[in-house]
Order: sequence, then C-alpha cells, then structure tokens
Amino acid sequence: MVRISAIKYLNTIPFIYGLESCDISKSIVMDFCTPAESANKLIHDKTDLGIVPVAIIPSLKDAHVISNFCIGATAEVASVLLCSGTPINEINEIFLDNDSMTSVLLTKILCRDYWKISPYFSPVNITNSILDSSKSYLLIGDKAMLNRGKFKYVYDLAAEWISFKKKPFVFACWTANKPLDKNFIFQFNEALEYGINHIPQAIEKYNIQFSKEFALNYLSTNISYLLDRDKRAGLTEFWRIALEILNPRVCWL
Repeated sequence: MVRISAIKYLNTIPFIYGLESCDISKSIVMDFCTPAESANKLIHDKTDLGIVPVAIIPSLKDAHVISNFCIGATAEVASVLLCSGTPINEINEIFLDNDSMTSVLLTKILCRDYWKISPYFSPVNITNSILDSSKSYLLIGDKAMLNRGKFKYVYDLAAEWISFKKKPFVFACWTANKPLDKNFIFQFNEALEYGINHIPQAIEKYNIQFSKEFALNYLSTNISYLLDRDKRAGLTEFWRIALEILNPRVCWL
C-alpha cells in the first residue's frame, strides 16, 4: 500500500473524490492533514506521496513531482489572502498562518520585492485564534474564504504574484520522496483526472462549509489544476527567488 498524505480543503476535494472512487483506492492509504503536516510527513518518510506546499519540494532528498495536476492559479485564487484593517503601504505587522510554508514565503517575497514594505512577521495558529479585523493576517484555504468579509482590505496573493511576475502560481504539487511504480503513477493520475472531471459530485459528497454554487464557482474558476508549461515556469521562478540557496533537485514526471 502506498501511503498518501492528503489535505481536505475545498480545493482538494476533486482529488480526494477521484482517489476514493477509482480502483487506485485499493492500493493506497490516505491520511488527511494540514499542508504543513503533509510536508512534514513526506520529509520524514512517514508517507510516500503527498499533495504538499511547493516550498518544501526542493528540500526533499529525492523529490519526484509525479503528476501533471496541482493546486494552481492563473488569476485570483480566493483562498490565499492577505486580509488587513489597513492598506498595504501602512501594514507594519503580518500574522502568518503557519499551515503552509509556500504562502508564508510568497507573502515575504511580495512584501520585499513587489509591495516594498518591511513588516514584522508573527507566526500564529489561525485555527485557534480570534481574528482582529484591525490587524493583518495571511489566511489560507477555507479559513481565508470564511473570514475575508471581516476585513476592509483583502489582497489575493496569486493575483498579486501574477501582476508582479506575469506568470501563474503553483501552491501545491503531488510529490513523492522516492521513485514509484510507473503503473501506479498512471492509475493515480487517471484517478485525479476523474475527480477533476466530476467536481459537482465531489462537492455533493464532501463540501460542508460553503454553498454548492460558491464551491462550484471556486473550483471551476479560481483553482487551475493542470500543471502545464506556464505553471512550471512560474514555479521555477518562485523557487529561484525564494529557495535558490537550496539548489532544487526535482524530478519532473
């Protein structure tokens, strides 16, 4: 059995639906966790494969991006947001959701290189925190979409990156920490594609926090699942800026 770490945010439910609906389900064991936990499990070989924040991929000793599907965006992503009580040029502290290293790094890059601000960064467990609408927070996943209405200023980080670099952004990739059987990889990608092609059914089965109309629009409009050439170029650029000292060693599918 292949051990898989999965994330049960709204944006991953098409993947989960496909994996649980197809024959591949007989060959895998899935563990549901946060993006940070998924990364940690893959780094420490507690899983073989996971949908992980792209920021951790270069730190793996033997990284294999085994799918042409990802969590990406070609415009506003709606679920990775800087939510603030003040405009961007007046922000002096940002509370960082510690669930995803990628979004944290992206925030720091945009602050330094695009917005040209130097705020103090404070890690925080958003899940266990009461948000103060006068302050500034990096919010990701379902938490971002559920809380954005509380803040006067909302900056979509995917849209900001695209405005900055003129390239799409990739937040998470299906990555293994060891070579996997080619037949397994083929079946795995078939299952992912099946899920993406059955988004309404995935929403019906798993969505509990959002209206069906909102979920369908988000998954069909904000999330771009294909890891195409443009997204790989955007990801390479992100790695170049944020992680060049790690000398990325990644084996693409």
